[in-house]
Amino acid sequence: MDVEHFNFELPEARIALRPASPRDSSRLLQVKEGRFTDYIARDLANLLCPGDVLVLNETKVMRASLTGVRPARSHGGGGDVNIDFNLHKQLSEDSWRAFARPAKRLKQGDAIRFSDALNALIIEKVKGGDTELKFNLSGHELEQAIENVGKMPLPPYISRQRVVDDQDNQDYQTVFAAQKGSVAAPTAGLHFTSRLLEKLEKAGVEIAYLTLHVGAGTFLPMTCDDTDDHNMHSEWYTIDAENTERINRIKRSGGKVIAVGTTALRALESCANSKGFLEPRSEETDIFITPGYNFKIIDGMLTNFHLPKSTLFMLVSSFCGLDIMQAAYKYAIENKYRFYSYGDTSLLWKNNG
Repeated sequence: MDVEHFNFELPEARIALRPASPRDSSRLLQVKEGRFTDYIARDLANLLCPGDVLVLNETKVMRASLTGVRPARSHGGGGDVNIDFNLHKQLSEDSWRAFARPAKRLKQGDAIRFSDALNALIIEKVKGGDTELKFNLSGHELEQAIENVGKMPLPPYISRQRVVDDQDNQDYQTVFAAQKGSVAAPTAGLHFTSRLLEKLEKAGVEIAYLTLHVGAGTFLPMTCDDTDDHNMHSEWYTIDAENTERINRIKRSGGKVIAVGTTALRALESCANSKGFLEPRSEETDIFITPGYNFKIIDGMLTNFHLPKSTLFMLVSSFCGLDIMQAAYKYAIENKYRFYSYGDTSLLWKNNG
């Protein structure tokens, strides 16, 4: 399918650089049967029914944005050079893949100094600034060192416009985060507060959890003209027997399954069987959802507003229909909804037409 079908014009002023405060005061656009209705995130409990289930991704974001120094080379390398790295995939106890900038200042074998305690070697450098780093620490020691020197890995459309600061340590983490391993936030979950979770529970809405560790591939632009030519990044997820059974019970009883975010949706659809029920799994998924996909388990989803021509906009267009989502995004832009990771949210219901 032509990627250009998923394009739209987005004014830069619509990109949110800070989240709403409090979190559940962000705006919520409900898209249901082709109609658009304005709400606030804290209204969510009134939009769901007793016996529905919300599925949350409880992954926790690492401080995966690192700045290191490549020392001056003895022959023709100039002085010390600062290099920014965004970790995106752990390879072993002491090795990570990372996107480097400026990658042209690196070559295989270069040493990188992040702090007195943490350094690494460039083991491999491939296209797109992708590098392999082998650290001098491993396991828990490496994890702690990264937390000490790293910053929250805000997406480029935010970090290019302002400095990442201490407030982001709180803002870019969900209140229910528990399993560390993501290098990007499951941003639909950022709208939840303890107050909203309590309100949902009192309304009879059940909560289920899974973990999908979000990779930096979620920010990568499409580089091809046809969706058939795109290689989807893979991400590791797990959902246990207890949460699987909770969701299956809701499905059997006629309740609706609502994924909080595209990450939760990709995990759920990856472990749904042909009969529309879940099976406990721990594995990687590279599922790529485009129009024509047959959704097996999901009835609704909560999700932020995504980039033009992104795999995430393709996913929501598959769920509701491309024409409906193009119209919904036009409505959101005209009514000054805030876009992307720190922006507002939407409650989408599957288009069965």
